[in-house]
Amino acid sequence: MRNAAATHGVARAVWMAALAASAAGAQSTPPAPPSTAAAPAASAQATAPPAAPVCRAPEHRQFDFWLGNWTVSDANGRALGTNRIESLEDGCVMQEHWASARGGITGTSLTAFDVDLRHWHQTWMDSGGNVALLDGGAVDGRIVLFGDTFGSNGQVHHRNRISWIPLADGRVRQWWEQSTDDGKTWSTVFDGYYARKG
Repeated sequence: MRNAAATHGVARAVWMAALAASAAGAQSTPPAPPSTAAAPAASAQATAPPAAPVCRAPEHRQFDFWLGNWTVSDANGRALGTNRIESLEDGCVMQEHWASARGGITGTSLTAFDVDLRHWHQTWMDSGGNVALLDGGAVDGRIVLFGDTFGSNGQVHHRNRISWIPLADGRVRQWWEQSTDDGKTWSTVFDGYYARKG
């Protein structure tokens, strides 16, 4: 402790002498007193390696076949709408931008692989005020998601099953089915074939 105090006293005496010289004649600004603080850690932070990408595991890429800018038609070639699917948040999220060829309905969805629950989730919202929450996963190379639609009484009105199926010719089939008997039978609501624009 005495040695540290003596060193501090000498440093202060040197600084005071410099301050006196500045006042006597020449320097416009006195030199700063010696700092006893530790060197900043900014240099260590600057050299830290970047964080590894989170969404690079194979399961995060299972739905990549849906990415792109598409025209959507039914099985007979009649236009149903357009859809643009883009990758966001460093590949962790997919956003859909749907525009119907009939009725002026537009909508968007956010889709991601949930790293905690280990399955895919999608939230759909559209200009008609409809919201759908879907969950599921990869089945034989396709993505199949399920979700319930509720009536005004809070009871399940029907179940939804939507499948995205990559086809051999590069198109994607989106097949939406509904069941009113708890999945015993299903009827088709939407059956669209995606072809890439351009």
